[in-house]
Amino acid sequence: MNERENEREFYTLVDEDGSEIEFEKIGEAEMGGVTYFAMIPADAADQGGDDGFCEYVVLRLEKDENGEDTLVSVDDDEEFDNIADVFDDMFSEEIDYDGN
Repeated sequence: MNERENEREFYTLVDEDGSEIEFEKIGEAEMGGVTYFAMIPADAADQGGDDGFCEYVVLRLEKDENGEDTLVSVDDDEEFDNIADVFDDMFSEEIDYDGN
């Protein structure tokens, strides 16, 4: 296991209203040459349901007009469904059903 796997990554994002919200990246995947992040609000880890699960958002990594990395929402339903399937498969593989 490399050290990065033990590190938690947090991002402060700005919503449409200009409010800043801190998110934790819980997954990263590439599909069709595009990088996507699965993220949860930073306080959501403490507020998961009885099963410890909380919903995540999917954001696409893009370059802005200045060449800076930026995260944008995935508005296309088909694109969202496809990458959500990738993350769902990734997260289901991480669940230890045996308790070991």
